[in-house]
Amino acid sequence: MPDFPALEYENLNSVVYNSLCDALMQGRFQPGDRLKIRDLAEQFGTSVTPIRDAILRLANDEAIIFRSPRDIRIPNIDQHRYREIRSIRVRLEGLAAETAAQVATTADIQALEQILRENEQAIADGDRLKGTQLNQAFHFRLPQIAGLPVLTGILRRLWLQMGPHISDAYLAGGRAMIDHHYPVVEALKRHDSPAASMAIVDDILLGGKPILDRIEGGPDTQARRA
Repeated sequence: MPDFPALEYENLNSVVYNSLCDALMQGRFQPGDRLKIRDLAEQFGTSVTPIRDAILRLANDEAIIFRSPRDIRIPNIDQHRYREIRSIRVRLEGLAAETAAQVATTADIQALEQILRENEQAIADGDRLKGTQLNQAFHFRLPQIAGLPVLTGILRRLWLQMGPHISDAYLAGGRAMIDHHYPVVEALKRHDSPAASMAIVDDILLGGKPILDRIEGGPDTQARRA
């Protein structure tokens, strides 16, 4: 049937785009990294077309800078943009934590505690990538518990821009990147919505200080890969 090739093409585009979104949110790229379309096509085992389409979508999401096919980079952001994104996250993730506290089950709590245990190990091992992935998993578990899929979609776009910067500061941030997650879990155990919201706000504002410090230092202080 004639519709099948188009459907397969759309599915491939979605897979590539979503995989690159996950890579950005989970910190597999860092500020200043250069993306090469042909290298990505080889990694995915595809032609360059779905990669190029995904790159254009990510540029529209403001997650990458696409100057030309030979100059595609993960952008640095200035402190004003960071503070704006942070302010939005405070409201939205505060809502997610508040709502999650109302409905969290024992299984939900156990899942969050498992993420924390693994994140502790990642910090102890100095594993930046694993730590960043687990940090993102913790934050996105809250709207999932809360049953707020629309909110999750909005947060994904913000985290496309924030993931590389969280990753860049993760090891330097040390305990600050995880300590404020524990009060979130304790508040969920008590079904204490205000405390859960306050705890995730503390995490974003206080735990995120190493990220802001790095951004305020300018591009020269932000890690780049060769």
